[in-house]
Amino acid sequence: MKKKRVLIKFSGEALAGEQGFGIDTHILKFIANEIKTISNAGVEIGIVIGGGNIIRGVSAAKDGIIKRTSGDHMGMLSTVINSIAMQEALESCGISVRVQSAIAMEAFCETYIMRRAQRHLEKNRVVIFAAGTGNPFFTTDTAAVLRAIEISADMIIKATKVDGVYDKDPAKFSDAKRYDTLSYETALQDNIKVMDDTAIALAKDNKLPIIVCNMFKEGNILKIMNDDFSNCSIVKN
Repeated sequence: MKKKRVLIKFSGEALAGEQGFGIDTHILKFIANEIKTISNAGVEIGIVIGGGNIIRGVSAAKDGIIKRTSGDHMGMLSTVINSIAMQEALESCGISVRVQSAIAMEAFCETYIMRRAQRHLEKNRVVIFAAGTGNPFFTTDTAAVLRAIEISADMIIKATKVDGVYDKDPAKFSDAKRYDTLSYETALQDNIKVMDDTAIALAKDNKLPIIVCNMFKEGNILKIMNDDFSNCSIVKN
């Protein structure tokens, strides 16, 4: 396998499993084993995890009691919780891991420094980027694309519950069509929610391919690392 560097974005909601809230340790273990497989293959790995299994800033602020900025700060902290959980799961598999937070909290993890993150990756350590960008009004999708660009990742993988990007919700419509590939422009103009618009535009400006796949299919991410894109969708120029 050609030496590759990748950033994988997991949703916080996916960690909750069927319980819908918190962290399902069985899912955590499954993801850790998938990461171990590609790490053992020599891939340098960065990870961003959302916080929706605990709290989302937009949802917290919807009734006006909590300000959007405070809600987003709470959401950032939830990503730190998920990142520490993922660190523990990966370390239990024998993988060297570092959590770097966009918000300084030295008691729990390192503060994000781009060059330090790159050095960790060169030493085959998995780096988990927590707390989003450190700013309100920016999603973890945008944070994931930003970090992928900063560490010079070859691609960003958005690991979801479905096997790619569809023209409509496949859970509701049996005739939903999956895209094998689509352009950044199509995703933006047709309002296809691969990621939020800011994240897609940032990926477009930096020619960063976005791969969307089903995180629950064993070996899916390893196939992508071996240039097998048969079970996913690719967003690129």
